[in-house]
This record gives sequence, structure tokens and C-alpha cells, in this order.
Amino acid sequence: MGATQHTTHNTAKRPPAPLRRLNRAATRLRAQGAFGFAALVSVAIIIGFVIFPTIEIIAKSFGMDGRAEWDRLTDAGRTFTTVRNTIWLGFLVGVIGTAFGLVMALVQVRTEIRFKRVLHLISLIPVISPPFAVAMSVLTLFGRSGLITKEMFGLRYDITGLDGLLLALSVSFMPVAYLNFVGMLQAFDGALEEAATDLGGTLTYRFRTVVLPLLAPGIANSFLLLFVSAIADLGNAVLLGGGYDVLASRIYLAIIGEFNLDKAAVFSVMLLVPSMLVFAAQYFWLRKREYITITGKPVGEPKPIDQRSVLWPLVSIATLLGAFIVLIYGYIVVGAFTEVWNINFSPTFDNVLFVLRGAGREALLDTIRLAALATPIASVAGLVIAFVITQRDFRGRGLLDFASVLGVAIPGTIIGIGLLLAYNEPLLGGLIPELTGTAAILVLAFTIRSLPGVVRVAVGALNQLSGSLEEASISLGATPAQTFRKIILPLIRPAMFSSLVWSFARSMTSLSPIIFLVTPQWRIMTAQILNEADQGRFGNAAAYSVVLVSVVLAAISLLALTTGFKADNDSIPSRSPR
Repeated sequence: MGATQHTTHNTAKRPPAPLRRLNRAATRLRAQGAFGFAALVSVAIIIGFVIFPTIEIIAKSFGMDGRAEWDRLTDAGRTFTTVRNTIWLGFLVGVIGTAFGLVMALVQVRTEIRFKRVLHLISLIPVISPPFAVAMSVLTLFGRSGLITKEMFGLRYDITGLDGLLLALSVSFMPVAYLNFVGMLQAFDGALEEAATDLGGTLTYRFRTVVLPLLAPGIANSFLLLFVSAIADLGNAVLLGGGYDVLASRIYLAIIGEFNLDKAAVFSVMLLVPSMLVFAAQYFWLRKREYITITGKPVGEPKPIDQRSVLWPLVSIATLLGAFIVLIYGYIVVGAFTEVWNINFSPTFDNVLFVLRGAGREALLDTIRLAALATPIASVAGLVIAFVITQRDFRGRGLLDFASVLGVAIPGTIIGIGLLLAYNEPLLGGLIPELTGTAAILVLAFTIRSLPGVVRVAVGALNQLSGSLEEASISLGATPAQTFRKIILPLIRPAMFSSLVWSFARSMTSLSPIIFLVTPQWRIMTAQILNEADQGRFGNAAAYSVVLVSVVLAAISLLALTTGFKADNDSIPSRSPR
């Protein structure tokens, strides 16, 4: 009896099993030093500012009023059409944008055409486009009263709907795939193609059997990011959607037009389902495959594409796409310096002066400050998360990977509402203060929106690294943090630069996650663009867009100088890293 009581007493003192596992995980992280601390902070960011706000939205959708909305919406035929339209749009944008990005990257890395430096710079422009810029230009050029459709060809073509959305979204998100593929193709081992050539393989055969399979992580990651970005995009859906209902526009109307948060939360949960399915398909397809091209051994030099039957179609497609991008953004510049865009083309500087003075100047400075704070947070956190996902084997790795893309899978407007719901009062006994109305919540919103792009780009690059590199480094006495800093980072330098560019540009141009987070104390340029467009002052909106693009381009140049990575043709090495 006494022995039994003694055993029970000792058992009662033992911590619960979940707490013991948490303690063991914390011990392992402490053993990793600085890297373990960075990993812990990165996971805390995802849990606290992605998963927790998402749970708040889900809880809202399944509350008493939310359940009533579920019953009404699931019985409506329009809801089924909206979901179908959303999935179809995301699939088409994912396929088209990924294909365009791959073509542009092949021309940039594997050809010797003289103007590829220009194509590279042109390819970067859409990723730094502010909201509504592409949509405004598409409408004024190709709409019913468009300069090209009506004035030049006498057509009354309605660009709104699926056609307009495909055009705007494919051009807007193509650079994400392009930057991903450029980093991967730079690091490609040319010896693999040389071996195929020695066996008599043609250029198309080598590409189909060697290059394309090894690019599978980049293809899957690019499609995933473009898919979830397209179905969650708000600005283009509102301006160009027309009668083509998608979930993002229905969510926006539920909030702005009906003030119905429960209905918006239900639509948000519907939007999460296709994102989860696409991610699951991508994850289970790639996780048991190896796509290593960097092993630390000497590598061959990839041969440039010189077969005319392949070279000229690639160059032609890239040139036409580049010319279209120049047309779209060139017309925005025209609108910024004309009296009334698309009506009175008399030159004026009034629109730009309006932006550089008063509220416009305050918005510019505030946006730069907040984006500068969010960029290093998202870049470091995304790189650490990607390293943990690709180079560490542990339970919950797939869940962490999925959680890292939730920030882009959920409509930005709902992310903003989720942050408001989650942090409108102090938490953990005051340890976390109320964040509503502060600059911190804006920085968090920017970080969450850019984090998925950073993770996807870094995952694509890290999937090419052989585990033997880290093993060799550790066997020589290096710590995991030293190995990461001295071995891993130099090999993924192009991806690191891409993540910095993506993070800053995404922060500067984000609109939907901060619509309900801005306060009079902090003005955001994208919110100002929305306000000008709503008031019909498209010249001012175009001027804001031009100033914003100029600032981001200047920041990219500064990043290139400080990181030692040239954002032009010279940044592409003649051979893979060794």
C-alpha cells in the first residue's frame, strides 16, 4: 500500500507529457545556439501573428451568427459559382505566370542575347507595382473606352471579367516565379547536361529529362505562391472582376458594403480550402524526391542555348512580354504627368507635386519607415524557416511549411481584421500590449504578407543543397550557426537577394492587410492610392504609383550595393557556384 502511494506521489510530480516534449524541444534549440534562438523566434512569429489571428477568424465564422451565414451561403448557387471561379482563376494564373517566369529566367541565364539586362530590369517592375496600377492601366488601354481598343481599333471590348483578371494577375505575379527560377538556374550543375550531351541527347531532350525535373521544386513552389496570391488578390478583383465573382471580391463587399464580418469570415474559410489542397499536393509530391544540384564537388559549366528553333521562340516570347510590361507601366507614367488621364493629355507636374507635398509626403516617409522595419524581420525569419523545413527532419515540419504560407493564402483584408480581433486588448496578463493603432501592428501585417514569398524562394534554393555540405562543416568543428552563415548563405546568395527585394517591395505595395489598420498617425501610400482612385482622381493615383515604384527601385539598388549582389545581367555567374 505504501509503495503504491509512493509511486502515485512521484507520478503526480512529473510534468504533463506535452510540457515534457516542449522542454525537450527547448533544450535542443538551446543546444543550437544562435540558430536555435532564431528558429524559436521565427516559429513564435508564425504562431502568434499568423495562426492565432487565423483561429480568431475561423472561430468568428463558426460562431452563432457565422453558422447562420454558412447555412445561407451554402444553399446559394452563386456561392458555388464564386468558389469555382476562384479556383479556376488561381489555376490559370499559376500555370501562365509560372510558364512566363521560366521563359524569362531561361532567356536571362541560358542565352547570350545583348539586351537581356534590359529584360531583367523590366521583369522586376511588376513585383513592385502598387495596387490598382496594372488594373487602372489595363482598363484605360483595353476597356470599352480604352485608348487601344476604342481609339485605335474602334472596338468596344469589355476587358473586365476573367480576361482582365488573367492579364493583370499573370503580369503582376510573374516576377515571383522569375526570381525563383533565376536563382535555381544560376546554381545548376552543367555537368549533368554535359553527360546527357555525351550520350547523344538533343537540347530539347536534355531540358525535358534533366533540367525540368531538377527544377520541379521551383515549379511547384512558384505555382503554389501564384495560385494562392491570385485567389487572395483584392485590388484587381474589385476593379477588373466585373461579373466574374471571386471570393476575394465577395469578402470585400461583405465588409465594405454590408458590414457583415460573419459573412466575410465564412468566405475566408472557403478560401483557405483550395489553398490547403494545393499545398498538400505540392508537399506530398516533393517531400520524397531529391533535387540536389549543389554538392560541393566541381561542377560543369552550363552551355548557353544556341539552337535557333529553341532560342528564337524563347527570345520572342520574352521580348513580347517585356514590351507589354513597358506599355502597361509606361502608360501609368503618362497618366501621372497629364491633366486628365485618357481624356486630356496636356502635360502637367501638378499630380506629382501633390504626392510630394503634405499628406503625400507624410505617407511616403511613413511607408518607407515601416517597410524598412518589416524587410529584415521577414527575410531572416523566412530564411530560417526555410532552412528548418528543408534541412531538418522533425515532427510537424509539414505543418510549419503550411503555416508559413498562410499569410498569403488568406485575403489581406481578413489578415488585417484577424490582427485587430487578436490584438485589440492586452494578452498574457499584459505581457503583450494592445497593438491596435500602433506602428507595430502595421509592421506585423507587412511581415506576414511578405513572409510566404521569402520562404518559397528560400525553399526552392535550399532544396538544391546536399546535406553532405553541412555534415562536412560540422565534422570540422563548426557549429550549426557557423555552417549556416559561412556555407549555406553564400550558396543561396541569389535567393537571399530575391527575398530582400520581395520583402521590401511587398511591404511597400501592400494594401489589403492594412486597410483597417491605418490610423491618422500613420499614413500608407497604398491607402492613399485607393482613396484617390475612389474619388476618381486617377492622375493623382498614377502619380502615387510612379513615386512608389521609383522609391522601391532605388531601394533595390541600395540592397544590391550593400549585399554585393548586382541586380542586372552581371549578377548571373558564368558557371554554377562551387
